[in-house]
Amino acid sequence: MTTLNEADAADRRAVGFAERIKDGTDAAHRETEQSRFVAALLAGELTSDGYAELLAQTYLVYRELEEAGRTHTDDPVASPFLSEKLIRVPALEADLAYLRGSSWRDTVSPLAATTRYLERLREVTYDWPAGFVAHHYIRYMGDLSGGQIIRRMLERAYGYTENGLRFYIFEEIPKPKLFKDAYRAKLDAAPLSAADQQRVIDEVNLAYRLNGDLFADLEADIDSYLAR
Repeated sequence: MTTLNEADAADRRAVGFAERIKDGTDAAHRETEQSRFVAALLAGELTSDGYAELLAQTYLVYRELEEAGRTHTDDPVASPFLSEKLIRVPALEADLAYLRGSSWRDTVSPLAATTRYLERLREVTYDWPAGFVAHHYIRYMGDLSGGQIIRRMLERAYGYTENGLRFYIFEEIPKPKLFKDAYRAKLDAAPLSAADQQRVIDEVNLAYRLNGDLFADLEADIDSYLAR
């Protein structure tokens, strides 16, 4: 006779971890997409500095996340997800230099929501490898998915081609779908217990909320970024 625990284990094998993350975070993901700031940006209603401010906050997040990644090069859980092809900080630096000039670093200051986001990254991504994977997943898989749609919309709305859009350009990943499929396979193969998997799903949901809060902070000052 099959026990309930055995049945649950069989269900988890039938539905891979990558699919469980997607299903378990779909509501939070969709809620994050309802950002007025992002909608205005993609409609071409904001100034270039409004876009630059989003990139500035994004830069702070990636700088922290990629610093954490350098501590996991030998970790069996986190290291399979590390790839130089994904690194975004140099691209963000180039975009900010293009949009704000050579003194762009003097213009970067974390919003309150960004500060909370950075605090969470420091809390979990250095000492908890699976927590690093949770935040790695939401950022880079998003960049290779919806991020590519955003790139095309920004091209149409603002006339950017390469300069200003380097953050969204993955020159070493010509076929994002193949890369994402391989990434999902690594998630399915990650040596995590059922409890660890659920913790990752919970952390991804939290990461979506942190992103939503960042968008809300940007939206609070949206009037200063509206094109006149």
